Amino acid sequence: MATYGSPLYVYSRTDIEDNWRQFDQAFGTHPHLVCYAVKANSNLAVLNVLAKCGAGFDIVSVGELERVLAAGGNANKCVFSGVAKTVIEIERALEVGVRCFNVESASELQRIETVAKSVNKKAPISIRVNPNVDAKTHPYISTGLKENKFGIDIDEAIDLYKKAQNSEFLDIQGLDCHIGSQITDVSPFLDALDKVLALVEQLNDQGIHIHHLDLGGGVGIDYEGEETIDIQAYVDAIISQVGKTEIILEPGRAIVGNAGIFITKVEFLKQNSDHEFAIVDGAMNDLLRPSFYNAYHNVLPINQNPTGITAQWDIVGPICETGDFLAKNRDLSLSEGDYLAVMSAGAYGFTMSSNYNSRPRVAEVMVSDTKHQCIRKRETIQDLFAQEKLYGY
Repeated sequence: MATYGSPLYVYSRTDIEDNWRQFDQAFGTHPHLVCYAVKANSNLAVLNVLAKCGAGFDIVSVGELERVLAAGGNANKCVFSGVAKTVIEIERALEVGVRCFNVESASELQRIETVAKSVNKKAPISIRVNPNVDAKTHPYISTGLKENKFGIDIDEAIDLYKKAQNSEFLDIQGLDCHIGSQITDVSPFLDALDKVLALVEQLNDQGIHIHHLDLGGGVGIDYEGEETIDIQAYVDAIISQVGKTEIILEPGRAIVGNAGIFITKVEFLKQNSDHEFAIVDGAMNDLLRPSFYNAYHNVLPINQNPTGITAQWDIVGPICETGDFLAKNRDLSLSEGDYLAVMSAGAYGFTMSSNYNSRPRVAEVMVSDTKHQCIRKRETIQDLFAQEKLYGY
């Protein structure tokens, strides 16, 4: 903290590499591509570490595509997901040669075909089906139910595949499915796979052949002592059912979630008759998950002070919102000036941060063994309004 200040995100290069290789090596010699979900943590250094490992990337915007390219990733290892791809995004993805578009609607399929025709290219596509499987996760990160905005009803997919097969500018590559995030039970994944494989058989009967199955991401991590999914057992269960078909997975949180922490400083301790508050310099604009999802992150003191006050603390920030908290009811011994580590913050931490209350976004640091390096400078106050102008005629 003496070098980089507070608040601060810190990531472990070794953990990121090990977590990605756990997925990659689980497949052995079976054809596969492990595409890191860029939305989880899109820092260029993180993407570069994964690109050097040989990772593919799951992207949901042209911004994420450009980040991957800037970090040394290969476009031909990128699958382009997302429900609202624009003409400009499709054009750019075709220009650089993305691996596949994961198509989310009939209208999108039509747009991709139109754009591909305009640039005289054949667009590789995979249709994302919605299998109506309940992942039993937070409703905001559930994606595989009929009431969710994602994908195409599995019962309607065959007609779209027929349309794609008859198009001069569409190239059917695969079938895609993603049911949600932070899933800690393998059974929803396997239920979805059963439905996907039944659709593959129907497509085969129609003379439509699938080269890969993209089974999405969503593997959860341990935030609060949860029992998580055995990656090898999960991959073995997939391989046992798919023959020689290539498999694409899109893990994000499982790669970076537990490879990162958020460090914050205790500014004030405030106690009243009913509650104890540890007011820290980090806030909901820096780490939104607790406020947005009521998510749990373990909080550990970095410099345990023997003279601290032991109580059940709410860890709260300086934002003018009652919802601005990082943790509640934590038994800790604290003193003003202590530093706290908010654990499991590598995924959906910085990527969801904002400048709310005109607060500069924090720095990011990567560590490897005994080495450390700033991989994103802390914003300045001037950065906040550098792109703004006073109104005048």
